[in-house]
Amino acid sequence: MSAIYKRELRSFFINPIGYVYIGIFLTISSLICTYTTIQQKTYSTSSFFTMLIMSFVVLIPLLTMRLFSEERKLKTEQMLLTAPVSITGMVFGKYLAALTVFASTLLFSCINFFPLYSLGIEESAATDYSYYHVGPVTSEIVGRLIGVFLIGAAIIAIGMFVSSLTENQLSAAVISIAVILVMVGMGILNSIGSDSDGTRFIDNYAIRAIIDWVSIFSRFGNFSNGIFDFAALFYYLSLTGIFIFLTVRVYDRRRWA
Repeated sequence: MSAIYKRELRSFFINPIGYVYIGIFLTISSLICTYTTIQQKTYSTSSFFTMLIMSFVVLIPLLTMRLFSEERKLKTEQMLLTAPVSITGMVFGKYLAALTVFASTLLFSCINFFPLYSLGIEESAATDYSYYHVGPVTSEIVGRLIGVFLIGAAIIAIGMFVSSLTENQLSAAVISIAVILVMVGMGILNSIGSDSDGTRFIDNYAIRAIIDWVSIFSRFGNFSNGIFDFAALFYYLSLTGIFIFLTVRVYDRRRWA
């Protein structure tokens, strides 16, 4: 598995796709952070992370569209299937390579939060109540980062599965975007409005309950408040495991076809 992992990780930077993904990710995250925090003169990062998750609809398919579809297009798939590594090891190697690129870029994007802490220190020093520190809440930022990482891990598994079904990278990207858009978008629509004044975008309780159970985004709430949600952790890990398993099954069948 380590050989596949190293090979795949190297391929992200032999081809321009890795640099394109990192550049677009960092640019988008910087623009979102500037617009949702500095320009709004707020220390809250809630809007930043919500918009960042929405950007995953396009960003992560860019990362996953080539994982298996390129192998089929270049006719190197048989080399993978006959390599001295199990199908599970091969799939995990590719998945972990994509996850490494995603996690590293996400971690590097945390540089966006440095100005918030500087602003907080300056403002607190300028007030008469020097004991009252104004600034971002670190526990909330860390909780949201963990939640975003878990969402990204699940979406990468979905995109990888879609990539295993076709040899056309564009088709893999479009299908992944459609699937992820539904899974993320449902939760965002479900969160619009309030029960207290009856302004819910989706006002049917049964439908909202089903969407909350299915949606990737709806389980992000506790992480957003700095609370480590073990139920959500289990959901994201289960979703990731299901799509990795499905990808393994696709190649198990293809090996003996």
